[in-house]
Amino acid sequence: MPLGTLPSRISALDADGVQQLLEYEEAHGSRLPVVEVLRHRIEALEQGAQPSGAVEQSMPEVSSTQGGSPVSPATAGPVINPPSHGDPTNPAQPR
Repeated sequence: MPLGTLPSRISALDADGVQQLLEYEEAHGSRLPVVEVLRHRIEALEQGAQPSGAVEQSMPEVSSTQGGSPVSPATAGPVINPPSHGDPTNPAQPR
């Protein structure tokens, strides 16, 4: 998820919810920009900010297609011969 969307995605969470995210982030990725956004949100909630809106369930930046691209022998790329020095069944060509 892009960092720029994080503040709007956590705006509906209370301090406990944001604290859980912060603990998870510190234990796993510990990415400084994410930790800073979460800490600022906790500070704002402690200073009287109210959770607003609803937690966004959809993630438009993540593709929702289940199947992906169809791969079959008809759509496969051309056969690539291995280098002569890496395959004993393919003797080197004279130079």
